[in-house]
Amino acid sequence: MALKLAIFGQAPVAVDCIDRLLAAGHEIAAVYAPEDGSRPDQLAARARELGLAVFQRRYFKKKTGEPIAAALADYEQLGVDLNVMASFTYFLPPEMTDAPTHGSICYHPSLLPRYRGGNALQWQIIDGEPEVGVSIFVPDTGVDTGQVVVQKGGVEIGPEDTTGTLFFNKLGPLGVDAMVEAVVAIDAGTAAPWTQDEAKATHQGLVSAADAAIDLSAAAAVVDRLIRGCDPQPGAHVKHGEQSLKLFDARLEAAVDGAAGSVAAIDDKGMVIALAGGSVRVGRVRGDAGKEPAAEYAARSGLAVGDQLGSG
Repeated sequence: MALKLAIFGQAPVAVDCIDRLLAAGHEIAAVYAPEDGSRPDQLAARARELGLAVFQRRYFKKKTGEPIAAALADYEQLGVDLNVMASFTYFLPPEMTDAPTHGSICYHPSLLPRYRGGNALQWQIIDGEPEVGVSIFVPDTGVDTGQVVVQKGGVEIGPEDTTGTLFFNKLGPLGVDAMVEAVVAIDAGTAAPWTQDEAKATHQGLVSAADAAIDLSAAAAVVDRLIRGCDPQPGAHVKHGEQSLKLFDARLEAAVDGAAGSVAAIDDKGMVIALAGGSVRVGRVRGDAGKEPAAEYAARSGLAVGDQLGSG
């Protein structure tokens, strides 16, 4: 058997899902991709290469919750069996999620019911979770609250993993495997969705600027996790004088001499910040310009060894 699918998502997860699902013999009626930015969207470009119908739309429903008529009209013509929401960050009205014969399935980068919310990856690093995983679930009217179809865990968060590396190198590929497994089970009639245990549920909001502010009196391990969890977005930040300075490419290192928050070293590998119980080496920063090597920022701004940074 084979299913007629609509793919909603973004690269790279949705791109890999398209290739894998086509190889498995399924039909893709349309691909819903992000709008183009300064360059053509990667998912839309891949879909066009394959001769697939492409819709690039940011919004599918009004603030009232009603579907946008044009979006619904385009979708209703497809007649799909299943919606595959592969790293999809927008919200669909129930007139779209519930319309297919088999409804919809959605990717989420945590082991639900823990870490519901749009910044699940960030919070799992910030909170110091040792392992993470992915869930493929049935979207409902709540935030990541629907029944789970497939779940895969056992992914270690490495000592230098950022939100970016965790997603692109680990949970993105694992999510594709899980999504394909879910589609196969639904097609075969063997899927057995299970209801999430609300007693074990947690929900974390988006990481705000206040959440990303670094407290330089905190333990080095806590600061290290915050920087890595906010890398690449939104960027954990300290103060260099009046300048807000975002820190990236962090690595936890041994304790060094100096007051907490002081710059202990600057070299071609980055900048070392003294902290309680250790230090953190930062490879890149973003201050008054784009992201740049920490040593280049230091030379340009006058930041020197011994200078004191301020909590964000």
